Amino acid sequence: MVGCIIKGMTSQTSLHDLARTHLPADMAARWLTLLRPGAGLAKAEPGEPLAGRLGGAPELPEGEEWPVWEGQGPLAFVARVDCAALPVHVLDIPLPADGTLSFFYFDGQIDDGEAFVAPDEPETWAGARVIYAPAGAKVTERPTPAGLEAYPEVPLTARLEPTAPDIWHPVVERTVGVDPRGEGWPSAFTDALYDHSAGPGHRVGGHADPVQNPVEFEVAHGVLGKDVRWDDPRVAEEAERWVLLAQFDTDDDADMMWGDCGALYWLIRPQDLAERRFDRAMCTMQCC
Repeated sequence: MVGCIIKGMTSQTSLHDLARTHLPADMAARWLTLLRPGAGLAKAEPGEPLAGRLGGAPELPEGEEWPVWEGQGPLAFVARVDCAALPVHVLDIPLPADGTLSFFYFDGQIDDGEAFVAPDEPETWAGARVIYAPAGAKVTERPTPAGLEAYPEVPLTARLEPTAPDIWHPVVERTVGVDPRGEGWPSAFTDALYDHSAGPGHRVGGHADPVQNPVEFEVAHGVLGKDVRWDDPRVAEEAERWVLLAQFDTDDDADMMWGDCGALYWLIRPQDLAERRFDRAMCTMQCC
């Protein structure tokens, strides 16, 4: 049985209502095709099914060492997600049907924030890792390395929720046929979307909810290289090749603060996800 609370219909109705209220009918119909299901993760209340947790101590497969950024130090354990407890039959990305995903990030505890993971600096990519433990794999709980303090453990439950692309994501203009920066785009709809958003939150799958600009652009530019201009059409093309694997927001209960009230985002190409090539996932952080 999937450990997921099937909620989110109110939010979905709200997104439909927003589009139909603020967009012409033809634009609304096209924009609504962009909605995608995501698994929102929230602190589990007593009795709710568990889908993972923030913080605590990770359980890693035998033979898998604690992730280390060579020359910098060990990564902090951020979260674990139980794939069997997610609505993988509803999500539109090829997540494993079972097993666990563990997320690690170099959070600045070791060097007081001097080193920073950035998509356009390949030498920093080792500062973020995703480790997959297949179902049935023998795992052991690992102690937190010296120099790191484990984040407080927060149990998570999953709630199915509709997600919309950031208004500046290239898929919006391509699908709707109107540039959101142009006069043909109703600014009231943009304002209504921002008012509707409660912030990034924790999520697996669906669209990323960026703090600033689309995170897909940051990853695409990093993959293409610094010599490529941001306005090069190849950046937008590459951005559409990446999907959100997971995002983890600033969280008071877990004592997690990413920059100034920011969030961590892991993106991956669908083909790499289907092949379980989590070593090819890319991470970026955005904050206010």
